[in-house]
Amino acid sequence: MKNRQYEETLAQLYQMLPMYQREGKKAMKKGLDNILDLCWEMGLPQWKFNSIHVAGTNGKGSVSAMIASVLQEAGFKVGMYTSPHLLEFTERIRVNGKEIPQEDVVEFVDAYSSVIHRIEPSFFELTVAMAFEYFAEQEVDFAVVEVGLGGRLDSTNIIRPEVSVITNISWDHMDILGDTLPQIALEKAGIIKPYTPVVIGERKDETAPVFIGKAHALQAEALFADQIFEIQVTALALDQVDATVLHIPSQASMNIKMDLGGKYQVENLRTALSALDVLRNDIWEISQEAIVNGLQKVKRNTGFRGRMERLQDKPLVICDTAHNEAGLESVIQYLIKQDYGQLHIVFGTVSDKDHQVILKLLPKEAHYYFVKPQVPRGLNELTLRLRAEVFDLHGNNYKDVATGIETALNQAKTNDCIFIGGSTFVVAEALMYWQSMTDTSPLPL
Repeated sequence: MKNRQYEETLAQLYQMLPMYQREGKKAMKKGLDNILDLCWEMGLPQWKFNSIHVAGTNGKGSVSAMIASVLQEAGFKVGMYTSPHLLEFTERIRVNGKEIPQEDVVEFVDAYSSVIHRIEPSFFELTVAMAFEYFAEQEVDFAVVEVGLGGRLDSTNIIRPEVSVITNISWDHMDILGDTLPQIALEKAGIIKPYTPVVIGERKDETAPVFIGKAHALQAEALFADQIFEIQVTALALDQVDATVLHIPSQASMNIKMDLGGKYQVENLRTALSALDVLRNDIWEISQEAIVNGLQKVKRNTGFRGRMERLQDKPLVICDTAHNEAGLESVIQYLIKQDYGQLHIVFGTVSDKDHQVILKLLPKEAHYYFVKPQVPRGLNELTLRLRAEVFDLHGNNYKDVATGIETALNQAKTNDCIFIGGSTFVVAEALMYWQSMTDTSPLPL
């Protein structure tokens, strides 16, 4: 239950501070000066805990949650910072899966009110500082910190991690990060620190030299996940991945049952295991039992949501936050191979995306419900529908996500599938809709 002070504090922050998720590029503040100034005023909390830093185009949240869950099972007190949130701001900052209390958010803003007014940080800069302060206060053993956007100039890039992780490189935010894969990779490679190992989740000919060169310059070891683990999938479902995992250096194997589903989670699993292997090779005790148990309870341990999440059966309703070319392609390829009658897609996006690239990925045989997420960046639903028709994607447009979902539910048969996606904001509003309909949030399966 929200308290009034918390609601007023959040409203003040939303109104006062520029927020990228709502406003786009104009909300960004380049450079690390603001976050460094904020953390200086707080006594440099970012240096008071061990950390793992996770960047990449896709999979950052999944990999962060996998690592955090395993570390919890290994007996560590674990902070996790991710963004953006889906239902509630406090989701961004967790310790052992529990969200930061609302009263702590209020106390933080009150305590540093004069500093906030003097420095005028972005919303993201403030939330990162809040997370670091909270993790320091809670005396976490580890904090798993997800990069917001890019890496080099991201506000999270002031920590001294035990290991850096770059999941993959694909096309996204080209107006900010660059319009070639090597340029994007160079921005992500900005999280590589001197003498600190970096795990690269996906090997690409175009980007591998960028990571190797950057790591060499900083005397950091660059490790590619495909040189550390082989994964043989034995069963793949919406809610689970079963796999036999081979540790290449030792030839030891283990069987994994992970509570996250979808083919794209296989590469994320390899990346997370590789980062944990680096920690195990250092001084940290992480047993095989902790790895197996942690991967089996990712959602339960961390509260992780919005990735191939089943909202109901009959008809089957799934949502996923994938919103760029590589992420959506992976999700759609999984969806079209499933067994159902008709595929219905409730789809919305933001105005500053390359819509042609995204729309060409969507299946023509689906029936569409075009919607507008309720943020300033949201693309008008009629505009989206007209652009989609050029790609032979047909359906109607609806004023908001809830109306689109209600219409899809009324039109779908019990053996049909409804997919909701295109934007994190669309998924957030879908989860809000389900929460309002059921009075309780869907529990992780």
